[in-house]
Amino acid sequence: MKTKLQISLDRSDRRILDELQRDGALSAADLAAKLGLSTTTCWRRIQQLEESGVIKQRVALLNREALGLDVMVYVQVRLSTQGRDALAQFEKAIRDRPEVLDCCTLTGEWDFCLRIVTHDMKAYEAFFLDHLSKIPNVQSVNSSIVVTVIKESTVLPLARE
Repeated sequence: MKTKLQISLDRSDRRILDELQRDGALSAADLAAKLGLSTTTCWRRIQQLEESGVIKQRVALLNREALGLDVMVYVQVRLSTQGRDALAQFEKAIRDRPEVLDCCTLTGEWDFCLRIVTHDMKAYEAFFLDHLSKIPNVQSVNSSIVVTVIKESTVLPLARE
């Protein structure tokens, strides 16, 4: 059973998506030439993929370290209560924090996992003390500082044989 967002993609759609997720700045003409499609066909397919929500947006991926954002922290959060209101309250409190790049609900021992980026440890400490620890129902927090990034990618595995 397909969810609302799942649509049928043919080989050409997957090839277009694969190229665009590697280089979102490619023009329709350049992409078409690379894939052996007509520019019009390629442009129409891109439009359909955008309208259907498969392509959410096109962005520039920035080098956080070049911008002085040297600290990345994975934070697991446990709430004292897991009711809908408590979860929604936490989500609302964290959603607009610019240092929080990802926030996911989890099954198991922890309720949330956050990926946070800051300029330095003092900035993370300030985020923790001034914001995260003050959110109602936060029972415990486990912070893991990233030492080395082995792999970092935004490329989804699209290939289907």
